Amino acid sequence: MNKKMTLYLTIIVVLLLIVGLFQLFKKEKKEETKTMEATVLTTKNDNVTIIDQQNSIYTLHFSNEDIQSGDLLTIEYAGILDHTKGNQTIEVINYAEKKMETDKNGIPVNWKDDGIFSKYYIMAFNKLKELTLDEKIGQLLLVRYTDNAVDILKKYPISGFVFFEKDFKDKSKKQVQDMIKNLQKNSKIPLLTSVDEEGGKVVRVSSNPNLATEKFKSPKELYDLGGFEAIKKDTKEKSRLLKDLGLNLNLAPVVDVSTNPNDYIYPRTLGKGTDLTSTYAKTVIESSKDTGVSYTLKHFPGYGNNIDTHTGSAVDTRTYDEILKNDIPPFEAGIKAGAEAVLVSHNIVKSMDENNPASLSASVHNILRNNLKFTGVIITDDIAMNALDKINNVTLQALLAGNDLIITTDYQTSFNELKTNVQNNTIDETIIDQHVLRILAWKYYKEMPTTK
Repeated sequence: MNKKMTLYLTIIVVLLLIVGLFQLFKKEKKEETKTMEATVLTTKNDNVTIIDQQNSIYTLHFSNEDIQSGDLLTIEYAGILDHTKGNQTIEVINYAEKKMETDKNGIPVNWKDDGIFSKYYIMAFNKLKELTLDEKIGQLLLVRYTDNAVDILKKYPISGFVFFEKDFKDKSKKQVQDMIKNLQKNSKIPLLTSVDEEGGKVVRVSSNPNLATEKFKSPKELYDLGGFEAIKKDTKEKSRLLKDLGLNLNLAPVVDVSTNPNDYIYPRTLGKGTDLTSTYAKTVIESSKDTGVSYTLKHFPGYGNNIDTHTGSAVDTRTYDEILKNDIPPFEAGIKAGAEAVLVSHNIVKSMDENNPASLSASVHNILRNNLKFTGVIITDDIAMNALDKINNVTLQALLAGNDLIITTDYQTSFNELKTNVQNNTIDETIIDQHVLRILAWKYYKEMPTTK
């Protein structure tokens, strides 16, 4: 065989090897691909924000000219999907629109779970079908109470009110009861009537001697006086008082872990370590059941030693492992005990999301939904706080991050912002619907009549 023939054969063999290796690589690559089903929340340029069937929210990066908010997609991708993060680096290989599947009651299958309110989804869905867009948007808003609250309800069919100390000042028990009854009478859907009755530094109702013989003690005072038995008794007494007045939601307990008296949040906490704070969370939630008053774990994912977000932005620089070990367990204990609501702080937790406050971070909400398996209602801290005052479209961002209920003082702006974004197709109405379904199911769970 001459040299020329040998060269030709060598080239052929090399080419065959290259083709073989390419086919092998292609096959391996195909075997590594995965698929998921997800609903499109919103699109912007080459970014697509989706929510999957586990209520995880991701932003993917790929060309999406034919995709709209509300579309249900089957997405084929390569790489590792990290459910603790919002922005993903996976490669989207292909996607196809999928027809929405519903159960025999018409409820979209991907809205359902086996969560805390799941027994009430059918009733909630039937009610949801009766609501106008305005009524749906209103159900997402928990608004600071003002003296013109009845006028607010006539124009903005909100989900409920947050009451502060001044709203009870010098009022008698009957005056408070009449105030709340009048609000309920003027609302098509029963209202959430909420307070921050934490005890100690933050008391709203018991600051009025006409309503309580003394102010409720702080968690630390109670624990020092009588341990968890004292906390259990206090929770039941507090619940009886709130229910008697017509209040059905307590934005407490504070289950942040703080042992340093110099921390901003310390006076509002148990003042003990992770284990005792976890027992505190469990005790309060268990003691609140069957009282007619729901309780709210706050401030997820843990306040730490951060500054007050009422007055400015707070940045948490602790590692993810530190927070996971020290701050998350009390929330986990409260959720396992049956917590119906979790309130998320405005702290920027850099190890979870270095760009967004926790309340506006899909990453933080993914941890709450996935790691902690929370199926209840997620509530923002008040979005009118200074920590968020420079953020545009803050109400929309709060919704897209995974919150169900948005506390707001500026209810007009929040309402109009959401309505405008539905009307201009930035978000589909079904995105609103899924959150409203959970809120209505919560109200049925709470045995609040949902028709007048």
